[in-house]
Amino acid sequence: MSSLEPGEIERFLYREARLADEHDYDGWEALWTDDALYWVPAGGPDVDPESQMSVIYDNRSRIRTRISQLKTGKRYSQSPPSNMRRLISNVEVVAVEGTDTVAEANFVLVESRERGTTLWSGRATYRLRRVEDDIRLAYKKVVLVNSAEALSTLAFLI
Repeated sequence: MSSLEPGEIERFLYREARLADEHDYDGWEALWTDDALYWVPAGGPDVDPESQMSVIYDNRSRIRTRISQLKTGKRYSQSPPSNMRRLISNVEVVAVEGTDTVAEANFVLVESRERGTTLWSGRATYRLRRVEDDIRLAYKKVVLVNSAEALSTLAFLI
């Protein structure tokens, strides 16, 4: 079914999580394809991002801008940066669409800041593509468990 092996997918997801948690912005950005889409819906998992507000709805250009802003150190909601660690589990391949493998995984993310500790959790959908010898991320949709509620500032990479 998959053009990518389950072990490859899991290693990629763990690496993507580690790069985000450790604020390796250049490494994290390098994972994305040129046609990438990074989406965190608000108000439920199946809203239309073209007509309803999202927490994040970034194309490749906007991903680059987001990373540039984080690297300046002037994004005050991330100054100092949050201490984060996330766990990834229940990784499943749900489809193969052309050259892309669609996988889903649950996550729990602990964010620690001066104001306290916040627990984020949800399910992410990834569209992964082999590009030469590497795996790249063409799509990531993060559906937070509490996406229908008011959220505190989410100014880091989720």
